[in-house]
Amino acid sequence: QEQLVESGGGLVQAGGSLRLSCAASGRTFSSYTMGWFRQAPGKEREFVARINWRGITTYYADSVKGRFTISRDKGKNTVYLQLNSLTPEDTAVYYCAASPRDIPMTSEYDYWGQGTQVTVSS
Repeated sequence: QEQLVESGGGLVQAGGSLRLSCAASGRTFSSYTMGWFRQAPGKEREFVARINWRGITTYYADSVKGRFTISRDKGKNTVYLQLNSLTPEDTAVYYCAASPRDIPMTSEYDYWGQGTQVTVSS
């Protein structure tokens, strides 16, 4: 019943931008931390960014800090990830996830979306 659905991925040239969306259904996730992760082919899943919906605080991986921005629209029950200054190294499937903890580890995210593909050309 509860699910997260990502959208907004696609093909973009290096230096370009995309805006990913994560729509929640079945529950509001209003008290959950929401995170974005990504996984490139042959690589392990890595943390990208998170936003705490209670304190509305954000945290980013060093690799994306200053380029990506996580935000949310509580009324739409949706979380966004703005991707700017994209490079081929950003190519991956991007996943959103929800956790009941304020500062969760990867294993503490209880709900995951199906992912959306981001491909950055040289």
